[in-house]
Amino acid sequence: MAAGLALASLGGVAGHAAQPAATPTPQAAAAPAGVSNTAPTTAAAKPTANPNSPELAMDGAPAMTVKAMIGQPTDGLFGLQPQVTKNGQFAHWMHNSILVPTITIISLFVLALLFWVSFRYRKARNPVASKTSHNTAIEILWTLAPVVILVLIAVPSIGLLQAQFKPAPSGAVTLKAIGNQWYWTYQYPDNGGFEITANMLKEKADVAAGERGRTDADGPKLLATDNRIVLPVGVPIRLITTSNDVIHSWAVPAFWIKLDAIPGRLNETSFTIDKPGLYFGQCSELCGARHGYMPIAVEAVPPAEYAAWVKAKGGTMPTPGKASDKVIPQPGADGSAAKVEEAAETANATGPVENVTTAAPATTQGATSNPAGAGNAGQ
Repeated sequence: MAAGLALASLGGVAGHAAQPAATPTPQAAAAPAGVSNTAPTTAAAKPTANPNSPELAMDGAPAMTVKAMIGQPTDGLFGLQPQVTKNGQFAHWMHNSILVPTITIISLFVLALLFWVSFRYRKARNPVASKTSHNTAIEILWTLAPVVILVLIAVPSIGLLQAQFKPAPSGAVTLKAIGNQWYWTYQYPDNGGFEITANMLKEKADVAAGERGRTDADGPKLLATDNRIVLPVGVPIRLITTSNDVIHSWAVPAFWIKLDAIPGRLNETSFTIDKPGLYFGQCSELCGARHGYMPIAVEAVPPAEYAAWVKAKGGTMPTPGKASDKVIPQPGADGSAAKVEEAAETANATGPVENVTTAAPATTQGATSNPAGAGNAGQ
């Protein structure tokens, strides 16, 4: 009996010890059997340098709440979101001043022709059909007119396309966005390499006890995240995207940005945010069952506030005006192409050398502060 009681007491202690490590309750949305809907947490991550900083007052970011009709879809409004980048403003002008009027005029012209043909050449007014098979003037017009229209549209379009993929200048802030099923991971290579993982905030009715649900201050439904990323206003942003699993797409309409995140590849573009604010986006590439549940939330703040936020996160600020020299490898790769080339040159000069494994940049926070977030670590 004594032995039995002893074993029972040990079993009870083991059971209580195992409770904190229990798997978080997955989100109510459908998920494959045996697969967690929670982003992986880095157990060994360093704590945030200054967790009490006012720069980390909300979602690990400066306290900023939603402004109506800015950076988000608005019910009842028609048209594009207000743009806060130069490319977005040019594209908005081109859409409203060139494309829409051109489409409207062509549509009305074709509709008028249809009515004219139906009225003028109906059987009652034209009992004997014309045997004319060609009209040189008309054929020249309907060939040249579309060509002229397309050329006029192509000139600003090519300029906009070129501007969208213009390399970032020296002094740009590098943001690396990594797509996962189904959440986003962000790295700041120029600021010490700290990492942020963002999951969608669930509604209050869907969260478990002790979890944080979405509020109106966080953002619209399906767009609010438990961790926002922060970017400076008026400073060029070098955006790099890639993926750990399938093709995703990082898209923020107010920035006029939509860049695919492809496994085994780095895509790059640049943009500059003109106005402070809170801006939302989503993955815009069909990436699986929870494609609609990996939103993007960006806080754009003045450069001084951005520097304070980086310091609070435990990061560092690069030398002003200096081009980025950080190695940004593919997920799972041993190093960048530059490192491979450097190793080859060393081998040619001194003979073969052993590969040295470099440690991954330390993260300054766990992957998510929302234990039952929308990430799916098992895919």
